[in-house]
Formats: sequence, structure tokens, C-alpha cells
Amino acid sequence: MKRLLTYFLRGLILTVPLVVTIAVCWLVLTRVDGWLGLSIPGAGFAITVAGITFVGFVGTSFLWTQAERWLESLLERLPFVRLLYSSTKDLLSAFVGEKRRFDTPVLVQLSADGAVRTFGFTTQASLGALGLPGDVAVYFPQSYNFAGQLVVVPATRVTRLEASSSDVLAFIVSGGVTDVPEAKR
Repeated sequence: MKRLLTYFLRGLILTVPLVVTIAVCWLVLTRVDGWLGLSIPGAGFAITVAGITFVGFVGTSFLWTQAERWLESLLERLPFVRLLYSSTKDLLSAFVGEKRRFDTPVLVQLSADGAVRTFGFTTQASLGALGLPGDVAVYFPQSYNFAGQLVVVPATRVTRLEASSSDVLAFIVSGGVTDVPEAKR
């Protein structure tokens, strides 16, 4: 009986992540197809990816740059819209833009003796402009969630990690259960 339970649990570990991934992908594909009124599964997703790529291509032109400046100046006048637009743009740029911010994984000492520590990402190496010289901004993603907390800490409590950002983020988001590859020296 114990062996059967072991096989069952092993089967859960192997099938549930795959089923959840397939279900989420299928949901996204069918939802996009439904929005566009398409009956071919995945066609809406392909059209969406092509459209976003085309906007990226057009976005490199001089004309688009002028239009973007005009649009942003218009959005700056609307308080809630400005907050939503600028926050979304900054967050996306932090992950995939030219000004990536989540590229410096760090270990932060939360207690004076260094016994309590947590992983995060330095997003601002200096907060002198806010009147906090010697402090840095560290973002702490939450485990099993797509949220996090920004904390200001003394730079002396921050240790840069010799690991890739994506590996550290996967480690944090998984609640520490994802294996981190050996650091390259």
C-alpha cells in the first residue's frame, strides 16, 4: 500500500505542473481567439504576437517617437491614467527593456547579526536624490505570487550574488524549492 501511495504522489508531481501549464496556455489561446472572433485555436495568439512585433518595429521609427511623446504628454495630464501607464511601462522596461532593473540579485541582512537574510534585486544603487545617501532600493518578489515589496536598506547590508537574475527570481517565486544552478566562477 505504501508503494502505491508513493507512485500516486510521484504521479502528481509529474502531471500536475504539466496539466496546469497546458491548461493556462490553452485558456490564454482560446481567450485571445474568442476576443478576435477566430475559430482556429492559436490563430489569435499568433496574430497578437505578430501585431506586437510589428508595433515594436514601427516603434523604432522617428514618426513613432514623436507620436509616443505626444501621447505621453497627453497621459501625463490625467492623474490615474498617468499612474497606471507609467507604472506599467516602468515595470515592463525593468524586465525586458533597455533599462533593465532586475539584473542585480542580492542577499540582504535583515537583522544586525546577519542571521536573518532574504533575496532581492537592487533597483536603485543610490537614493541620494531622496535624501538617503548610503541607502539602496531593493525589490523583494513574493513567493508563489506576482507581487513584491520594495525596501530601502543600508548598502552595507546588501551582498551582490554571483548568480543569474532569472535563476534567483525562479528560486524566490518558487518559495525556495527550485534548484539554483552552481555559480560560475
